[in-house]
Amino acid sequence: MARPERRNAMTGRTWTALAHIGQTLPESVRIVVVKGDGPSFSAGIDLAMFSPEGVEGERSLMRDLRDGDPDHSALADTIASYQEGFLWLRDPGIVSIASVRGHAIGAGFQLALSCDLRVLADDARMCMKEPALGLVPDLTGTKPLVETVGVSRALELCLTAREVPAEEARELRLAEVVVDGASLDATVDDLVAGLLATPAEAATATKELIRQAPGNTLEEQAEAERRAQIGRLAALARGGDG
Repeated sequence: MARPERRNAMTGRTWTALAHIGQTLPESVRIVVVKGDGPSFSAGIDLAMFSPEGVEGERSLMRDLRDGDPDHSALADTIASYQEGFLWLRDPGIVSIASVRGHAIGAGFQLALSCDLRVLADDARMCMKEPALGLVPDLTGTKPLVETVGVSRALELCLTAREVPAEEARELRLAEVVVDGASLDATVDDLVAGLLATPAEAATATKELIRQAPGNTLEEQAEAERRAQIGRLAALARGGDG
C-alpha cells in the first residue's frame, strides 16, 4: 500500500486493486508480502467513503443507498467485490505474509488477518475499529479472528475497539513474530527464504491440509492426509517436486 500521507487509509479503489492483483498473479509466485509505505501498515477505511461527497473519483456508499437499492443487492455486490481483495490471500497456492509496523486499524487489521502469517514491528498496534464507528467488520476478518483468539476474546476486541500492542498480539497468536522496527524487513526476508526452501507442491498440499483441519473431524482429516500423501508419493515417483 502506497498512501503514506493518509497512513495508507483504504478506499474501494484499494480493495479493487488488491482483487486485481489476486486475479492476475502469475502462477510462479509462491510468496506474497503485504506491507504499507511509511510508519503505518494501514489506518483502515478512509472515512470519506461514508460522506455525501465520497472519495474523489469514487462513489459514496451512502449515496448509493440513497439513490435507490430497495433490496440492497447492489450494495451487497459492491461489498462482495471488495472482499475479493482479501479472500485470495488465503489461496493454497501461495503463502501470504503481513509485514506490519505502526497501526493496523479496522480494514488494515482485517487485511493482516487475511494473511497466513503476520510479522510485527514492536511499535505495531492492532484494532478492530468498525463497531465503534457503528459498523461491523465486513472484509472477511471475523472468521480468522475467531479462529485465532476464540469467540470471547474476539468479542472483547471488537466491541471495545481497543488497540492491541505488538507483544499482546503475539500472546494472542495474532502475530508469529515481533521484532524491533529496524529488523522487520530483514526478518520477513529470512521468513520468505525459509518458505521458498520447501518444494512448491508439497507446500501447497500442506497448506490445504492445515486450512481444512479446523472444519474436519479427526477421521475426515486423516482421510485428507492419506489422499494428499498419495498425491505427493505419486508425484515423487514421476520425478516431480517433493
